[in-house]
Amino acid sequence: MSTPEAPEAPHPAGTPVPEPAAADEHRPDAGAADADESEERDQPQDAWSARRDLVDHSPRIMNVGARARFGGGLLGGDQHGGISGGHFTGDVILGGKTEVYRFSAPGTAALASGEVPEATLAELERGFAADERLMEHLLRRLREDRVLVLAGGRFTGRRTAALMLLRRLGAQPVRTLVRDTTAAGLADQFGDEQGRDKNNTRGHVLCDLAPRRDQPLRWTHLLAVRERLAERDAYLVITLDPGAALDDVTAEEWRPPGAAEVLAARLRARTDAETAAKLLALPQVTAFLEHSHQPRETAEFATLLVRYANGEVAENAVGEFSLVSLESQVQEWFEAQESELHLRDKAFLVALAAFDGGPYALTAELSDLLYRHLQETENRARVPEVPVFGTHVAKRLQLARAEMKWEPEQTEWGPVDQQKAAFRDERAALVLLREVWTGHPSARPALISWLRHLAEDGRPLVRTRAASTVAVLARTDLPSAMALVIEPWGTSKRYRHRLVAVNALALAHLVGTPNIPRILDTWCEGDDPRLRWVAVRAYGLIGAERPEQALAALRRAVRRLYEDAPDDIDGEVGDELAEAVALLLLSAASDRVLGELCAHLDDDRAVHDLTLTGFIGACTHTEGDERYGPPLVLDWFARAATERPADRRMAADQPAADRMTAAHGVPFLWRAALADPGTTRQALKVLSGWVLIADRSTSVEWALAALLPRLVTTATEYERLSHLLRTMPGEDGTPPPEVAARLLTVLSVH
Repeated sequence: MSTPEAPEAPHPAGTPVPEPAAADEHRPDAGAADADESEERDQPQDAWSARRDLVDHSPRIMNVGARARFGGGLLGGDQHGGISGGHFTGDVILGGKTEVYRFSAPGTAALASGEVPEATLAELERGFAADERLMEHLLRRLREDRVLVLAGGRFTGRRTAALMLLRRLGAQPVRTLVRDTTAAGLADQFGDEQGRDKNNTRGHVLCDLAPRRDQPLRWTHLLAVRERLAERDAYLVITLDPGAALDDVTAEEWRPPGAAEVLAARLRARTDAETAAKLLALPQVTAFLEHSHQPRETAEFATLLVRYANGEVAENAVGEFSLVSLESQVQEWFEAQESELHLRDKAFLVALAAFDGGPYALTAELSDLLYRHLQETENRARVPEVPVFGTHVAKRLQLARAEMKWEPEQTEWGPVDQQKAAFRDERAALVLLREVWTGHPSARPALISWLRHLAEDGRPLVRTRAASTVAVLARTDLPSAMALVIEPWGTSKRYRHRLVAVNALALAHLVGTPNIPRILDTWCEGDDPRLRWVAVRAYGLIGAERPEQALAALRRAVRRLYEDAPDDIDGEVGDELAEAVALLLLSAASDRVLGELCAHLDDDRAVHDLTLTGFIGACTHTEGDERYGPPLVLDWFARAATERPADRRMAADQPAADRMTAAHGVPFLWRAALADPGTTRQALKVLSGWVLIADRSTSVEWALAALLPRLVTTATEYERLSHLLRTMPGEDGTPPPEVAARLLTVLSVH
């Protein structure tokens, strides 16, 4: 079927939320040239390449590719699969929020300014866990300098470590200084202690010092503090964030212990050894430790476990605590005031949720785009501003509880190493997107505008992540996601928008969103050709889990196409129908699809043409999309032809269509395609390509030698194939391939 002509000039679909590009379209310098360029870039992408992009760029939590339901195709590889059904483990994350009571461990509440009670210090000491070599090093520095600057992420136990250092030093009492103490006013905090008893070593801790860039903590500030501390036999520990503004000051790095160490120490401090061992052996504890939890959350979990051991809480509360902690952290992020967490940081969190595991630079770039949209939502009269410099990467990732790593990223030119950012807890992306969409609806206009910009992006990764983000939103609130995002994309004149709608629907189905097949059935049978295009292509992605129903819908669609336009059947929807059949043939349900196609081949002319065109399309694909890679359908046939009957365990009452194997079905469809005047030329072209591949691959030659005899049942079929092998040229005008003569010897009229 022919490639459709370039689409009409794009215009925004009518939705309750304005199209973000509309403002640009009316700029004085946005003329016809911009529209022509945009239209030229908006060319249709074939279904096979589009599926490959979807597999390569979907987020890890959706189990796409070889990880679960998007794999399992003919070769079991990432790019040959189809979505199949099943339960998505993220249902509990994307569903309603989990309600569980939380219990704070004694002594873990934020300490106010003033003297720390002895009982609190004793309780913290009983459950304290840390790297002892690190503690000894920090203790030695504190003894020598009297003031220690300790840098570490928030909620990593840095404050507890500061208190324990002072306690091990024998400081009594230990006092906390006011949090709004400035670097310049640090020494003044010790000016009112002249009259106190100097026989005791005193300890001071200043938590969360946040020096400004124009007023950094300087070495001269620490010198002044040291003099006053020495006069009073006192010590001071200052905690601050990594990347805080320092000048000639070297901060010691606080490295928190692992969650398992913290949990074990807390339990042994509050229960006997036998009870602690039993609690640590619980499967819920194992599951908790598999996720990235902060020391404060681990301490709370230890308290909950003790209460569970005492019969005060139910077992389900223990199992749900990990998710509850994550939900609480996400709520804390977005409920924080601007002074505590900047809007730009919140935009980065949302962008990281959409691009979890993607290149950091890309995530940061697009988070600034979202930041501008959020600023416009807050105050349309203000011109959106994005600081160019000043963002500390380590601090930003620490806030998001994320990590950076180098990994290959698939591109159209092959894999390229990229520096990627990902949440340490892979559930965070889903929880965060749900919280933003349902918990903060005022952010929806900005989020929708941002997603539409992403759908317009020229990078497949960006468009795929726009689709996966909308899939999560649809799982959370299908009616709103459909009305505000998916349907406008589906009815757009732009191929690019419609393709994102396809991927969003397919991924929404993957994560357990109900009624997606019903939506596709309705669109496929409706009057809007664009929605039919979306539905047909989506069938190619999710139809493997229900191939009979999917193929029945495709048959209905092609019959309607023939009825509506019998003289013009090679249009946009016709091509998509054929490509959908090809995708299903190369999916995890390949045998069932093959059986259905063979059983319905002669139903009517429309179905006959659809089946053969789709089959020939499937035959064009090779392993890894390599030019001379093994043809997927030929490899499928070869494996089926050598398979022993005992290897196929099929029920006796299984329908014949389901029992059809490639050993019989592939030759059957090949003979039909070669005999049909509408597909003969294309079929011979594909077969010629297979012969050229066989000239470079012994395994392909053997597979083709097994197939060709099964394509000859009449004298006409023999003449057609023998003529091809006797007359086909080599590549670029070279002599005929030697393999053609060898393959000619296997032909005979049965």
